[in-house]
Amino acid sequence: MKEKINFEEMLVQQGYLVQTIVGVSMYPMLRNRRDTIVISADHSNIKKYDVVLYKVGDRYILHRVIKVTQDYLVIWGDNCIAKEIVKPEQVLGVMTAFFRDNKEISLQGLGYWLYVRIWHFLHPLRNFYHRGKGKLIRIWKKTRK
Repeated sequence: MKEKINFEEMLVQQGYLVQTIVGVSMYPMLRNRRDTIVISADHSNIKKYDVVLYKVGDRYILHRVIKVTQDYLVIWGDNCIAKEIVKPEQVLGVMTAFFRDNKEISLQGLGYWLYVRIWHFLHPLRNFYHRGKGKLIRIWKKTRK
């Protein structure tokens, strides 16, 4: 039986975590089971647009910070429409790099900076699209009966 990975232990022991991403909540930036992330255990200075790893129950979640307050963070995944409130003590680390096809994508580069701001700006349109798409699918299914 395969032992479940404990990310907290790895972060404490090594100070970082390197892991292949599983899930679609950060798509299109991170591709399910294809891209690799590097998480730093140092999360003392979280800023808007940082991507943080946090834990809810037994689930590890990697999402982007869209607002930082003294008491909580407002977070959402790049491919999600719902905002989440996360307490700073839930955060395990901050993404410092990711690899796509064995090539490191710089989080300091102009391309990443533009992606983050444009994707954040377009969030209301994505929200409208996702909700509208669901309604259209339901209408289409009803007409086929």
